[in-house]
Amino acid sequence: MTSTALPATGATTTVRLARALPEEFDALLVPVFKGEDGLELAASGLFEEDIEIAIWELLSAVGATGAAEELTRIPSIDGIDTDFILAVGLGEDAKLDDDTLRRASAAAARSLKGIKTVVTTVGTFGIQPVVEGTLLGAYSYTGHKSENPESSAPVQEVIVYSPKKSAERKFQRGVIAAEAVNLTRDLVNAPSSHLYPASYAAIIESLAAEHGLEVTVKDYDTLLSEGFGGVVAVGQGSARKPFVVQLRYRAPQATKHVSFVGKGITFDTGGISIKPGASMENMISDMGGSAAVIATIIAAARMNLDVNVTATVSLAENMPDGHAFRPGDVITHYGGKTTEILNTDAEGRLVLADALVLASEDNPDVLIDCATLTGAQIVALGNRTSGVMGDKKVRNRLAEFGRKVGEHAWAMPLPEELVESMKSPVADLRNVDNTRAGGMLSAGCFLRNFVGEGIQWAHVDNAGPSFNTGSAYGYTPARATGVPVRTFIKFLRDVDKQTQKELKAAAEESTQDS
Repeated sequence: MTSTALPATGATTTVRLARALPEEFDALLVPVFKGEDGLELAASGLFEEDIEIAIWELLSAVGATGAAEELTRIPSIDGIDTDFILAVGLGEDAKLDDDTLRRASAAAARSLKGIKTVVTTVGTFGIQPVVEGTLLGAYSYTGHKSENPESSAPVQEVIVYSPKKSAERKFQRGVIAAEAVNLTRDLVNAPSSHLYPASYAAIIESLAAEHGLEVTVKDYDTLLSEGFGGVVAVGQGSARKPFVVQLRYRAPQATKHVSFVGKGITFDTGGISIKPGASMENMISDMGGSAAVIATIIAAARMNLDVNVTATVSLAENMPDGHAFRPGDVITHYGGKTTEILNTDAEGRLVLADALVLASEDNPDVLIDCATLTGAQIVALGNRTSGVMGDKKVRNRLAEFGRKVGEHAWAMPLPEELVESMKSPVADLRNVDNTRAGGMLSAGCFLRNFVGEGIQWAHVDNAGPSFNTGSAYGYTPARATGVPVRTFIKFLRDVDKQTQKELKAAAEESTQDS
């Protein structure tokens, strides 16, 4: 292992919470609504009435409407010691929600490049979404440019104003969630010349040490000796051999255990079933599932959640050299099940299968795997909506939480006929069914075979949502997006809330008994 640091990181802003408005700053960010009778100042009462009237009049004079994410810049006025005022639209008051705040804060942060200090008063409507939107929207990845243009530098500092006593806790929660997303983006954006199985494993070890997580690393020889046939088959065609890495976070009062599994294909040529050359450069992102679950467990540790969390990632390159696995091969997975290979470009499910069996050995309450698994996900749901399959309760909660946090997701079935289609005449399973019908769903049907008995399970296919090949929108930049980290964090926080209720009930019962 030759590297313990990320090869490059994206730039973003620094955020700070303030209970009172500072005396001096370079720009003031104010929220406005689109009212029935025209523009309305959203956070009224922060300044003297004559100052607020002057802001409203100037904004109205230049045509501000308050439409969602609309940005209107005006010069400062007497009574506010700043260079300029930026109004950000929140749309109609009745339709305001967290995602509107996130998107508006992101649009503002992205427009303020090069500004030193900005004060935002949008946080009066919700600290956490404003912090998340600001940090996510300001993110800028220039990678390995020899010179970073000043035009790409984000706003240096955003001071989030809120006088509420509960603001600090929500502020920190927003910072941790956004930083987890940006870590995922940094990992996914890294080129395969710099991020490959060995260097990736070393980076994960370094992150584990930084955040106090237990770590286990299985190298190629260990994988061979322990029978990890899926990971070995996929990775044996590359000069850079595969790894499997497990991270563990253990909470003292935890009563539940949630285990995550992530696909970590650091580059995917398709192997012998080689992909077309067009856009193959985007296959550096085929480890997006692994990055998401690594960032999630780090966030859980930073938030001190009362949930035991495990993250297992299979790291490999899928390359077509003379040692590569072939269509027609039969491989034996960790745990003993066999798979007939029909297409070597359906490799992600093979490495996930081994990891699912390994993760199941701990008998977690919930097992969730995440992968940029199928082009069929994009065909079915588009580039911005993840498909969620598996046991109904977990599947539906993940899809619902994804929609709530703005990481769109949709619950999908695992039809019985596709379960049958994944059976092979010469092995337990085959890795594809060789039809164009239901490709995302048949992959889920395949994976279900490797989940331990009695474990609640869900599979998240984020092939499209994990990497944005278009331009930035909302709080989503071009390239790596960080989806579905915030969905997973919300899921864990929900489990944590259930734990707190159980602990409280147990304490009350103990008090009554005594």
